[in-house]
Amino acid sequence: MKVAIVTDSNSGITQAEAGKLGIFVLPMPFMIDGQDYYEDINLTQGEFYEKLKDGSDISTSQPSPESVTGLWDKVLKDYDAIVHIPMSSGLSGSCQTAKMLSEDYEGKVEVVNNQRISVTQRQSVMDAKEMAKRGKSAEEIRRYLEETKFDSSIYIMLDTLKYLKKGGRITPAAAALGTLLKLKPVLQIQGEKLDAFSKARTIKQAKSVMMTAIAHDMENRFGDKTGKNIHLFIAHTENEGAARELREELKALFPETGEIHIDPLSLSVSCHIGPGALAIACTKAME
Repeated sequence: MKVAIVTDSNSGITQAEAGKLGIFVLPMPFMIDGQDYYEDINLTQGEFYEKLKDGSDISTSQPSPESVTGLWDKVLKDYDAIVHIPMSSGLSGSCQTAKMLSEDYEGKVEVVNNQRISVTQRQSVMDAKEMAKRGKSAEEIRRYLEETKFDSSIYIMLDTLKYLKKGGRITPAAAALGTLLKLKPVLQIQGEKLDAFSKARTIKQAKSVMMTAIAHDMENRFGDKTGKNIHLFIAHTENEGAARELREELKALFPETGEIHIDPLSLSVSCHIGPGALAIACTKAME
């Protein structure tokens, strides 16, 4: 069977990169000041952060059913089956919508409830692509990705509390206190949702918290202290210089890991946490 891999732009995979990889990326929609925008179609990362800083009214949405089925129908002209890998079901309703839509496709579309986002979702896509190359069926790929969905961690250091306050995720009083104390919150994504993890007073301390947490997960959850069979990633929100610096620190800490991939954090998460954020993520490598 010829199996196609479809994901959304929350994976961090651009339209240009998707073309090179031979996969398909559904752009995530945004409503900004009453107008519709689509990530990497008519909205660049730079334009998004300009609008965010200017105080534009930004809300995220899920792809329309028509855009999902339109892409599937186009892909199925050249492929026998599709593995569709949307962002975590805990962060958006797009996974559940896709599952309902797939019921009309007579087993030709397997929707993965992978509960990942950004760089860890990207790794699921790369694993799916490799399995399709090995001749695995769409159902086998979906089953593997769902069985291993919790073999990943993301820790995110925020530079500002402004956007959590704006989105109603913390109270104005908590935001004011955190700003006064110059706190750098560290959040985590372990499967379904974005949660508080720790607080730090400095960027250096926050990075240390994240690296310690990742090291703990690698050793205790994944049984790989050296990281030899672990994929390490860094994501950021308009903070590439700091991301490159952090990559060098991680290389020194885990010299046995392979390439440490850097990506801008997906805009669906960025709009809630603002610019200046840094994230470290890891996933267990596929056997």
